[in-house]
Amino acid sequence: MSDKSFLDWPFLEPRHRDWALALDEWAGAALTAIDHSDTDAACRDLVRALGADGWLLPTAVDPEDVQPLEVRSLCLARETLARHDGLADFAFAMQGLGTGALSLFGTAQQQRAWLPLTRTGQAIAAFALTEPQSGSDVANATMTAVRDGSDYVLDGEKTWISNGGIADVYTVFARTGEAPGAKGLSAFVVSADTPGLQVAERLETIAPHPLARLRFDGCRVPVSAMIGEPGQGFRIAMSVLDVFRTTVAAAALGFSRRALEESLARVQARRVQGAPLADLQMVQAHLAEMALRVDASALLVYRAAWAKDMGAPRVTREAAMAKLFATDEAQKVIDAAVQLHGGDGVRAGSVVERLYRDIRALRIYEGASDVQKVIIARATLAEFGG
Repeated sequence: MSDKSFLDWPFLEPRHRDWALALDEWAGAALTAIDHSDTDAACRDLVRALGADGWLLPTAVDPEDVQPLEVRSLCLARETLARHDGLADFAFAMQGLGTGALSLFGTAQQQRAWLPLTRTGQAIAAFALTEPQSGSDVANATMTAVRDGSDYVLDGEKTWISNGGIADVYTVFARTGEAPGAKGLSAFVVSADTPGLQVAERLETIAPHPLARLRFDGCRVPVSAMIGEPGQGFRIAMSVLDVFRTTVAAAALGFSRRALEESLARVQARRVQGAPLADLQMVQAHLAEMALRVDASALLVYRAAWAKDMGAPRVTREAAMAKLFATDEAQKVIDAAVQLHGGDGVRAGSVVERLYRDIRALRIYEGASDVQKVIIARATLAEFGG
């Protein structure tokens, strides 16, 4: 970790610094042993390794000592892991996102059944919200959950589900029909081995991750599988995203930092006409812009995380700002890194080429950049009008 100065910012405490530095040291040693040739196997290995050494503990509450999820620890973990290995960041993040509804709204029984397993890497979690016809428009979801005696019967499809096909447990959102639109959705915890839950299709992307389209065909779950109350699903989903959207920005920040580090090493080692590439003013301009984008992103990320941890009831605006800015600016930082590396920047398997593929999805999932702009604008207008 070349730049540690941000760990001394007032948003963070000494314990955060110690934890981040320890994770950075662990990642530098442990992640090199993970074979990425098989993405599914790599994710399983990463979850096991992270869980075995205690790094997954912040991703969910402890059922025996329930304390709020701490967003700053989640962000530090994602930033650190993303700098080392995008798939490690993915594995960590999905354990939190996949169980976020259980941490925030689950019953004691639900939490005890799953969270000790996901926090220790013994079970893999997934968050099944997106549908083929409703991406960012969650209120338009059409998958149904119909009450039948002591059960609910789930029918419909979910798509672009991270960890789809390898997860042991899914948080699933379906329409129970208490009211139209957002007020008619509910959330359920569904074991992957439940009859009627099928992996309909595995999805491939430019940055390999376990992704799938899921089909629910007469998938029967007990009433006790509902998370929260009937019709509370939209609120649950938004509350989960309110916590984890900031962590997406932190992952983008980790990618940015790695791109800047690789670029600094490159321009000082590479020589042009007998002098380091770093002596060229145009190169220095690129570096200045990259450093500015990294620090500005970090300020927005840790402001949003700090505000949530300090008890702000909602940080929708702050989280949206952090995600929009950090992901969009990371794309620019990484693009500059590719440019500074010349031909090596597009060589398959190089660090900056991998970063170039890794960053693109972060500008889409958990609310695309354009959606974040709408959220920020509406919140700003509401504050002005109020």
